[in-house]
Amino acid sequence: MYLKNIEVQGFKSFANKINFQFHNGITGIVGPNGSGKSNVADAVRWVLGEQRVKQLRGASMQDVIFSGTENRKPLSYAYVAITLDNTDHQLATSFDEVTVARRIYRSGESEYLINGSSCRLKDVNELFYDTGIGKEGSSIIGQGQIEKILSGKPEERRELFDEAAGIVKFKRRKAAAQTKLENEKQNLVRVNDILSELEKQLGPLERQSETARQYLRKREELKRFDVNVFLLENARLREQLGDVEEKRSLAARDLAETSQNYEGIREEYERVAEVLEKLEQSIEEARSTVTDAGLTRGKLEGEMNVLKEQINSARGSEAHLNNRRNALEEDIAARVQDREALLSEKGDTDAKVQEITALADAAKAKLEEIQTRIEELNSGIEAGKNTIIGELNQRATIKTKLGRFDTLSLIHI
Repeated sequence: MYLKNIEVQGFKSFANKINFQFHNGITGIVGPNGSGKSNVADAVRWVLGEQRVKQLRGASMQDVIFSGTENRKPLSYAYVAITLDNTDHQLATSFDEVTVARRIYRSGESEYLINGSSCRLKDVNELFYDTGIGKEGSSIIGQGQIEKILSGKPEERRELFDEAAGIVKFKRRKAAAQTKLENEKQNLVRVNDILSELEKQLGPLERQSETARQYLRKREELKRFDVNVFLLENARLREQLGDVEEKRSLAARDLAETSQNYEGIREEYERVAEVLEKLEQSIEEARSTVTDAGLTRGKLEGEMNVLKEQINSARGSEAHLNNRRNALEEDIAARVQDREALLSEKGDTDAKVQEITALADAAKAKLEEIQTRIEELNSGIEAGKNTIIGELNQRATIKTKLGRFDTLSLIHI
């Protein structure tokens, strides 16, 4: 097993994507100060799961992301991936080549990947147990690390020796097992406490259990009684349902008869409505005739008044003529010579009086004829009113019957 490749992008000073290829014969990376050798070691330590920021020479985990320069903008994430050759299957996986990657964003989100599949940090640590590879392994020794190892605590040096001896995995499994055993002991203590508490409650629980059994027996009896009551109630309801069905059939027949009667009454109502409409038209025509007769009556009354004025005027002329005749008779002796002329004038006047008298008689006859026509029209109007009142009464009676039938229909429905 050996390191084949390191891919770095956005980690510390590596802004661009860089791929370090390690072939057989390459034993290290050399370069001047400030070229990024330590950053490569930090990248490997970081991708293997390093969580302590001080070991990565930073103040926070976001400090490993490229922060930018005067000419380049800062990046939003850092990514490191290492590829190991596993043809000898020293790693506990069936792949001949294993790629472990880690990515972190400025928002704080991070993820681990093994051969492109998301995994946990614990999976990465367990993969490299007893291989000499890891964030605490002797395979990654940076600048000043040897002096720190030599001057460190015996416990720290012991971890390096244990990893070199290949017992770190078993020691950590042992520690995990001991932790689980301790937890189980604590759980056992809690279980014993619970058992002792339950033993104290055993007597009351037995009494409660007997009460519960009695309750269950009573509940079964109640259920049986409820079933019997349900069956009786069901039989009673079925009988009521039969009665209701019979009543419904009767109501349906009544409804059919009522509907048939309703149709007949509606047809009779429509026929009466047509008759009423015709009567109303006749009444309107009669009213129009009465109105015309009234106008004719007014016109004739006006003509009668004119004729009366003419008669009065003629009578005045007749009185004047009589006075004139008396005056002429008194003056006849004096005016004998004008007698013939006066007699001729008297004849004309008599003819005119006769003509006016004939006109007055004709006007009186015409007036009597008009009054007779008016009386006939008034008699026709009274007869039409009586007929309309009778039809309206019949119409109201039909509407009352219709309302009663509608009410009966709604009740049956």
